[in-house]
Amino acid sequence: MIRRPLRTFTVLIGAAAAVTAFATPASAAPALNEAAGPATLAAAQQKLGTSLGAAFAGSWLDTATGELVVGTTDAAQSARIRAAGAVPKVLRHSTAELKRIQSTLDNRTVSLPGSVAGWYIDVVANDVVVSVVGGDATGRAWAASAGVPVRVEQVKSAPRPLWDVIGGQGLYFSGGACSVGFNAYDDDDRYVITAGHCTELGGTVHGVDGTIGKVAKSSFPGNDYGTVKVTHSDVDTPPRVDRYEDGNDVRIEGADVVGVGGRICRSGITTHWQCGRVEALDQTVNYGNGNVVRGLTQTDACAEPGDSGGSFVSRPSSGSGTKLVQAQGMTSGGSGDCRSGGTTFFQPVKEVLNRYDLTLEKD
Repeated sequence: MIRRPLRTFTVLIGAAAAVTAFATPASAAPALNEAAGPATLAAAQQKLGTSLGAAFAGSWLDTATGELVVGTTDAAQSARIRAAGAVPKVLRHSTAELKRIQSTLDNRTVSLPGSVAGWYIDVVANDVVVSVVGGDATGRAWAASAGVPVRVEQVKSAPRPLWDVIGGQGLYFSGGACSVGFNAYDDDDRYVITAGHCTELGGTVHGVDGTIGKVAKSSFPGNDYGTVKVTHSDVDTPPRVDRYEDGNDVRIEGADVVGVGGRICRSGITTHWQCGRVEALDQTVNYGNGNVVRGLTQTDACAEPGDSGGSFVSRPSSGSGTKLVQAQGMTSGGSGDCRSGGTTFFQPVKEVLNRYDLTLEKD
């Protein structure tokens, strides 16, 4: 995770790096810049790093010009760097020195206070930075006691592990379990879309690794869709659907509708990944007790209780690489099971997107 420092404290030990820039002569090699592409730049950086040896002081792209800048502790190496097409800068500390400082900090984690968010080499500033939450005195003291030159920066909050909410995985309500359909967003917030008969009781909703948020909107019967507003910052909402034991996750790239006879697949916590074909569109289904839902799509991909709300997608193509699919809808209900076969119905996802002015997270 990248954070923008709020303010920087005085360097605890050591002085600021001296910097000297050199112009590129007309006789130099073709300029190495962002336009050269990642592969060319990576090869050039590796080659220069090896050739400079102990004098190498890191390399980076200048965000203003896009040029490759290469640091060195030996001004005599500047001509070598220019000849390779990069911009040289003479710096105080070599990469090896900075790594030794970082290694010293790495070996002091037993006494690490919780206010220290981490540390890293700032290659442009040519120093090692210790990030301290709120500038806490205990964290600053830990950095100072390391006995190596570091710079302390204040950060707003501590890092935390992120976990994904993925289509087809568990979605847990106070009244039972359903499955995640799709992730979506509007101008202000992120949402998880699932079945309306899952969200109709409202309340707080949990995923496989913790709390996601609370039910935002719900429509059942008549329709069968609902949304959960993501309120916890440690929740990530990628455009993926779990294929469980059938392979790697597929990624959503759109919501083009599969017509009658077309191949589709669905994912849910009970029966995992199941595939079949679309049998009918715009079907009205009577679930009993006055619960009539209109506009559903009928398929022969089996499902069982707990799969409700889970993702229906177009069948992924064969071959290697990441499989891209089109979002179709959320499992609503059905008959039969995955042992003897059955019929399922899904709520088309486009209806909820249009109704609540949402946009699918997609690849």
